[in-house]
Amino acid sequence: MNSETSQSNVSTSSNGGATAALNGSSGTVHRVAQKAHEAVDKLEQTVSAGSEKVTGWQQEYGDTCRAQVKANPLTAVGIAFAAGILFSRILGR
Repeated sequence: MNSETSQSNVSTSSNGGATAALNGSSGTVHRVAQKAHEAVDKLEQTVSAGSEKVTGWQQEYGDTCRAQVKANPLTAVGIAFAAGILFSRILGR
């Protein structure tokens, strides 16, 4: 066995080890990316469900408020006027 052959074997083994390490790292990165993707999908579903619930509440309470204003328009104007005065005093304007 000459020196060229032994150096060739050493460089091949070190490259094979580096390649194996890169493949192992790539697998780890892929698993982490997959877990992050799953977490984002789950968060999106949760937010979407919450958004639908809030939209339903807004629709329900908006309809109720419109009905109350139509039934008692002077009371609604009086409450809006009082709220405006209160906010202007609080804000100091």
